[in-house]
Amino acid sequence: MFKRILIANRGECAIRIIRSCCELGIKSVAIFSEADANALHVKKADFAVMIGPDPVKSYLNIHRIVTIALETGCDAVHPGFGFLSENADFARAVTEAGIAYIGPSPDAIRDMGSKTKARESMIAAGIPVIPGSESELASIDEALQLAHEMGYPVMLKAAAGGGGRGIRRCDSDAELRENYPMTKREAAAAFGNDELFMEKCIVEPHHIEFQVLADTHGNVVHLFERDCSIQRRNQKLIEIAPSNFLTPELREQMGAVAVKAARAVDYVNAGTVEFLVDRDHNFWFMEMNTRLQVEHTITETITGVDIVAQQIAIAEGKALPFTQDELSFNGFAIEFRINAEDPKNDFMPTPGRITRYNSPGGPGIRVDGCVYAGYEIPSYYDSMCAKLTVFAPDWKSTVQRAKRALAEYDIRGVRTTLPLYISIAGSEVFMKGEFDTGFMDKYPELLDYKPRKPREDIAAAVAVAIAAHCGL
Repeated sequence: MFKRILIANRGECAIRIIRSCCELGIKSVAIFSEADANALHVKKADFAVMIGPDPVKSYLNIHRIVTIALETGCDAVHPGFGFLSENADFARAVTEAGIAYIGPSPDAIRDMGSKTKARESMIAAGIPVIPGSESELASIDEALQLAHEMGYPVMLKAAAGGGGRGIRRCDSDAELRENYPMTKREAAAAFGNDELFMEKCIVEPHHIEFQVLADTHGNVVHLFERDCSIQRRNQKLIEIAPSNFLTPELREQMGAVAVKAARAVDYVNAGTVEFLVDRDHNFWFMEMNTRLQVEHTITETITGVDIVAQQIAIAEGKALPFTQDELSFNGFAIEFRINAEDPKNDFMPTPGRITRYNSPGGPGIRVDGCVYAGYEIPSYYDSMCAKLTVFAPDWKSTVQRAKRALAEYDIRGVRTTLPLYISIAGSEVFMKGEFDTGFMDKYPELLDYKPRKPREDIAAAVAVAIAAHCGL
């Protein structure tokens, strides 16, 4: 059993892993940049080491992270999500230093991290993939020729991409010519690799992903699906488990394909197989994320499986404690990503100081957060403040509970996505439970919400009204 784990991450992600370590009796070691000196994950960990002055590059310094793991006596490293979590060189450096890496093998990370290599592997395994380029695009001329063969619309994608970045839809030659150099620049900036590939655009699909777990003994299972269709700029906002869209037969079929995909690349540890599903229930492999997902909380909620604890157990060499037949789910769970962003201003980040923070509670409520009153949200990192997960036995009850929890949530000092989620949860279209990736575009009126008034303003208005009533 591991005695000490270094968490190569920050914020809410690091705190989530720290909690599982604590329950397993494992000591946690946090790392932090100078900008994160007052971050909550630094306070929660058993030990914390300042990794460097640069707010971003410090978390990407492979040599420094491995050195700290060795110096602090760690026998394992958990990469979390983001940063180095899908970096094959990092996984290899950790294992070559004699430290266990809590994740898949470097080869699996490399092969599934390349969207073109992943497509090749899935095609070889007989798994349906979206029609597209067989390799990286060599030029704009090749891209135009392929687009003419497939027919518009098409999607330009970063070959080494993920997280919804480096993706652009093109509906004509003119758009393809315009987007090609911009997407290459985005890919180079985000992933250090400007290679692109192209896929046929599936119009308004459902984005469905299956959580898989695989151990070193040849056992592979799935923990059912998550519907991640409510997005902005190809990045997820709200996730639901299970999907209202899948039939039991389709769920079983897609789950089996997800397991087959993991087996095809000898996958070990936790991963997510992502699909696009059209309105006629045809589905295609999109990508595999070789890490813990942000939205893993809703899967944990409906299955009762601690995915982080299972990641650690798998890395320790233990066999999965359940078979596919022994797994089931109960009820519905919704995760709302509470981001410091202004939805009315194209979801621009809104860093700043949190002046008030009160999270909701009660039955069926889980909050995974990293901010507190007085905390200064830096401009260097992802804008997520917290994740609100809501559970209830049926869809209608889950939505009703979500409305109550969102109304209770109070974050002041910065604009957040909370008012938008209140608008969405209170809408008839959300209660119907029917979403595809065009949801936000179809219902722009959901952005026509009234911003919350600061409580200080409300108190002042009440005081004025009382004074006027009393003739003061």
